Amino acid sequence: MEILEYINYLVAIIFSVCYAYQIIYIPVALFAKFKKQSPLSPVPRHRYAVMICARNEENVIGELLESLSLQSYPSENITVFVAADNCTDNTATIARLHGAVVYERNDLHLVGKGYALEYLLDCIKRDYGDIFDGYFVFDADNILKRDYIEQMDRTFSEGYDIITSYRNSKNYGDNWISAGYALWFLRESVYLNHARHVLGTSCAVSGTGFLFSRRILNTQGGWPYHLLTEDIEFSVANITSGEKIGFCPHAVLYDEQPTTFRQSWRQRMRWAKGYLQVFRKHGFDLIKGCFKGRFACFDMTMAIMPAIILTVISFISSAALSVIGLLNGEDLMIAVVSVLQNLASAYLALFSIGLITTLTEWKHIHTSPIKKLLYTITFPLFMFTYIPISFCALFAKVTWKPIEHRVSGKKLMFKNDSAA
Repeated sequence: MEILEYINYLVAIIFSVCYAYQIIYIPVALFAKFKKQSPLSPVPRHRYAVMICARNEENVIGELLESLSLQSYPSENITVFVAADNCTDNTATIARLHGAVVYERNDLHLVGKGYALEYLLDCIKRDYGDIFDGYFVFDADNILKRDYIEQMDRTFSEGYDIITSYRNSKNYGDNWISAGYALWFLRESVYLNHARHVLGTSCAVSGTGFLFSRRILNTQGGWPYHLLTEDIEFSVANITSGEKIGFCPHAVLYDEQPTTFRQSWRQRMRWAKGYLQVFRKHGFDLIKGCFKGRFACFDMTMAIMPAIILTVISFISSAALSVIGLLNGEDLMIAVVSVLQNLASAYLALFSIGLITTLTEWKHIHTSPIKKLLYTITFPLFMFTYIPISFCALFAKVTWKPIEHRVSGKKLMFKNDSAA
């Protein structure tokens, strides 16, 4: 059983070495967060296509389209496009009533957001040509602050061809699952992407709420990203080709998080499998970039692989050696103590991450104070559920399945909730 103790210590050391650099992100992000934003100045007005891929989203898409119609950015410079993707409800009708240009897609063989985006971009190019300076990507459950596009346009005008934004939650306080998601995305926005942006390295796109330029679209020849995590694939492909993804901390977006463990398991299984797919496809380019001294490639490699690999190694070795030890009549307490020590260390590390994020983003978290504190305590438990998910992702066949959305976010449109 001593070998198990050594393995767990080794895994913990490797884990610490891989992610120690992110400690530097914390003071960098704090310094940037409390630095006052300069007033918005007149910038060149760009013309944007807003793209929304929606599958049976009649419950929520109207609010997103309303928040787009209320944007402070000139409406004549925004054209909203919706791909009603294999819909069997009134998504297309509702979108048209809100003034969106709707394309209905029916393809049950090529399923997933990546295929829907490719279809939508092809339709836009066919019917509108190359007239847009940039392309926004949103999910149907999103809600935007009124100055979202204006803020993103400001960063776009600074020369960034790909920009991601501050991701907040519509339903943080529903339960420990929705809060677990929301706290992670807040941490990702502030203590990963904002810090990366300040340090001059590349950020990463996270699912929704991002913008890319016409040059990026033409360079990549459309949207060739069809893996289970098309956002990570898009990020990695652009980073390895030398692009730098920017971050706009003042562009605030809200989205809805799952509240049932079944939904959460299914979604995060897709993410875990998608990370493996991305590394299998782009891992060589990432590693090559690391050896060339490109920090962004190292950062993305750490983001998509070591956590899964180390978690699975620890899980398998603990289970296998415990069984062997039991059959040989050895004392299992050594294994139990070793595992518990590692779990306690991991809990404290994740709790610290959650606590720092909760305290610094306190006024942006829309739930009661008691829930903010309670869900900081349960945040590490939510993250621990990635252990079986990561293990199962190695062997399970995973397909894209839609997540049902029902939460209203209209009251958040007018809140004074600037992220920085």
